[in-house]
Amino acid sequence: MSVSNAAAGTSAVLPPPSRLTPALGLAVEHGIDDFYQGAVPALVPLLVLLRGYDLIQAGGVVLAATLLSSVAQPAFGVLADRRPLPWLRPAGLLLAAGGISAVGLLGTYGAIWVAAMISGLGVAAYHPEAARAVHASGGGDQAMGWFTFGGLAGYAAGPPVTAAVLGTLGLAASPLLALPAVAAAAAGLIRLRFRSVPSLTAAAAQQQGSEDWPRFALLTVVVVLRSVAYFGVVTLVVVHLTSRRGLGLGAATAVLTTFTATGAIGTLLGGYLTRWADRVTVIAASYLLAVPALAGLAFAAQPTVLLGCAGLLGLALHVPVALHTTLGQQYLPRHLGTAAGVTLGLAVSAGGLAAPVLGAGAERLGTTSLLAIVAALPLLAATTAAALAQRQPPETADASADHDEWITE
Repeated sequence: MSVSNAAAGTSAVLPPPSRLTPALGLAVEHGIDDFYQGAVPALVPLLVLLRGYDLIQAGGVVLAATLLSSVAQPAFGVLADRRPLPWLRPAGLLLAAGGISAVGLLGTYGAIWVAAMISGLGVAAYHPEAARAVHASGGGDQAMGWFTFGGLAGYAAGPPVTAAVLGTLGLAASPLLALPAVAAAAAGLIRLRFRSVPSLTAAAAQQQGSEDWPRFALLTVVVVLRSVAYFGVVTLVVVHLTSRRGLGLGAATAVLTTFTATGAIGTLLGGYLTRWADRVTVIAASYLLAVPALAGLAFAAQPTVLLGCAGLLGLALHVPVALHTTLGQQYLPRHLGTAAGVTLGLAVSAGGLAAPVLGAGAERLGTTSLLAIVAALPLLAATTAAALAQRQPPETADASADHDEWITE
């Protein structure tokens, strides 16, 4: 890869189907893992109704599972970079499932809080090694796109499936939710038992090229800005449309649903757009498109216009998500786990930390003004992404084939 191409973050051409096959298996596995993160919000009404918890206590359970998970991911990434730890994937699946399963069986709030925390740690432990395996598959941006799509699909399935199972059978049926993870972990452990996992020697690591921490720091800023913008939308848009634009709850929810649905498509689309443009260009252009779309949500009143803006915004904010990780791994070829842990972890935790500030800002300034301010964040992200292309990094080889990690086939 030339220096100029590395600066732009180019991706390989469309990989053959044989290289995408492992990624599709990893996407299913990722969906199972993130299903347990998605199950946590569905526990809130059940804990309130069946255990008599107030909303603060129920919210504490959500905080224990989600925020700690996101914050812990970079730490697991650093750990995974010290030596290959493919067993973290099945272990993470089992911890994620075990914690959620225990919530329905435990009687005290403290024990339930700890169980939720354990589930969150399991989710965190899974991601860095899984992202390394996606890199090792050789599928490039397309593989990471499918992997990310699988996680979003699993997360989206968590609330309705959890509500259906536990709402019908009661909290005591929570161990049933662990069955997908047990099956996936068992299959993975069997595969791991009969597959050698070579360690990454210093010589092999050196062949992967130099690392560019300054550009990775700039990429981290982009990830944080996108995370805050995303949480601003999901936190404020329904309240804004019902209170300021006079839409009914159903219509406002349809706008938010359009945003999330097109977002899932965007995660896949991003990987394929890099066939025609480099990663940095795709990222920057996507965030530029997000600015007018977000402004439209803030100021438009017609339902059709709002649906169109929501659809465009969903694409624009989700196209770069998988590319953040592949670009981060390109910048840190000897710290693939760290790159994945930071780009995947901060994608959730940064916005989650900013959510209370966004809520307070909406109370003080109004939702219209705050959404207009949030619309500036994608512009800042696009500007920061453009700076990535202007810096001249060390030449970096993409040696994904050198990582024979535990890959789902």
